[in-house]
Amino acid sequence: MLTPEKESSLKGTAKKIRRHIIKMLARAGSGHPGGSLSAVELLTALYFHHLRHKPGNPDWPDRDRFLLSKGHGCPVWYAALAEAGYFQVKELDTLRNFGSILQGHPDMKRTPGVEMSSGSLGQGLSIANGIALAGKLDKKDYRVYVLIGDGETQEGQIWEAAMSAAHYKIDNLCAILDYNGFQIDGSLEEVMNPAPFKEKWQSFGWHTIEIDGHNLKTIAQALKEAETIKEKPTIIIARTVKGKGVSFMENTAAWHGKTPNAEQAEKALRELE
Repeated sequence: MLTPEKESSLKGTAKKIRRHIIKMLARAGSGHPGGSLSAVELLTALYFHHLRHKPGNPDWPDRDRFLLSKGHGCPVWYAALAEAGYFQVKELDTLRNFGSILQGHPDMKRTPGVEMSSGSLGQGLSIANGIALAGKLDKKDYRVYVLIGDGETQEGQIWEAAMSAAHYKIDNLCAILDYNGFQIDGSLEEVMNPAPFKEKWQSFGWHTIEIDGHNLKTIAQALKEAETIKEKPTIIIARTVKGKGVSFMENTAAWHGKTPNAEQAEKALRELE
């Protein structure tokens, strides 16, 4: 249960993460703000309320696993990992620098807490299936969470993985769909509309939960519900806002992969105070 005190604390953490995203992308001059900002509450709820993990021991065998299939959204992941204590917050200043542990897409060989190198879209759910099945074979009770993008579901591999997860009854797997409605070329509906999501995932044999992806209490409830589902995987369809928290970035495809200049960053940070 998410108490009012805990919810308030999580909101404060989410605000910190949003500010980190703006600062690190403005400094790097390269990266993806829109889909990072849309996923802030989802990662905040996971890393600061729900996941079983030990930042001081990233390879702890009994940890829950989180995978970011939409690897271009890594600024939100890096900010969450830093705030959680996987590495020092000052490392965020080095995003995309040569030799940095924080590259433009996640690298599991460089970054503490990163379970999967990603960037090529469509692969994360397949990898999550394998990790979750391995847990069952090893008689471990860890859970696997994977965040996928809504535009990413245009990839055929997502649906192959969806079919196999249901076939093998992978109930220690929870996918989270960042349904912000936009991708690099425009709105989801204009480019290649994969909706309706609920009906499609249900037809593939998944338990589906639809939520407001910015409501921390609802996210916490959905994550808890997913733990109770047996004999089938769960997907949380989280309706989010692209560029959430920054007025001139919200619901705008142009901010999928464009970073703010100094003046825009200053404006964004004022809005996030």
